[in-house]
Amino acid sequence: MINKSTLQKLYGEKKYSSVQIAKERGCSPGQVNYWLSKYCIKKRSISDAVYEKSNPGGDPFSLLKVRSKEEWFLYGLGLGLYWGEGNKANRLAVRLGNTDPGLVRTFLRFLSTIYRVDTSRLRFGLQIFSDLDPVEAKAFWSKELGVSATQFQKTATVSRIRRGTYTHKAAHGVLTVYFSNTKLRATIMAAIEKLQKQQNSTLPM
Repeated sequence: MINKSTLQKLYGEKKYSSVQIAKERGCSPGQVNYWLSKYCIKKRSISDAVYEKSNPGGDPFSLLKVRSKEEWFLYGLGLGLYWGEGNKANRLAVRLGNTDPGLVRTFLRFLSTIYRVDTSRLRFGLQIFSDLDPVEAKAFWSKELGVSATQFQKTATVSRIRRGTYTHKAAHGVLTVYFSNTKLRATIMAAIEKLQKQQNSTLPM
């Protein structure tokens, strides 16, 4: 038998899995699951368990209590940037790509100020034309964004097909910022959906 307080501490506070508890208590995972059900302790889903294992210290972000006009402006602007430029199909990470350093800097400020994300935990992808120097391109973005070059993944190169407006805009490549956190991605998407509903409710019939 496993008493309720022990199970609450191991499963609820320490986030042990049923298998880990079984090994520690010398019983089977089935017995652990029985007592979880007996004590009405809600079991974590597989996705929740994976998330907690990846973030043993808790969520790597926290929402700022937005008060000032400047904070509300940044909040709305950041949501708008993700709404327009973010990769909504990727459910595993907050991901936004653009060629404009100023736009990306603003999005980083949104993440660090509104959601208090540690910018050292961000990762960056860079795609450049094959006739550009990858070292120079990475150095450019590292300086513009004020981040370490070690946060960049391997630079991808593509052939230059034709010259034009996009070629000019992508003179230093396309920079994509990543923050691998399913909960933050879901939080931002929920805020955007709420904003959409508010807008739709104010549209004339």
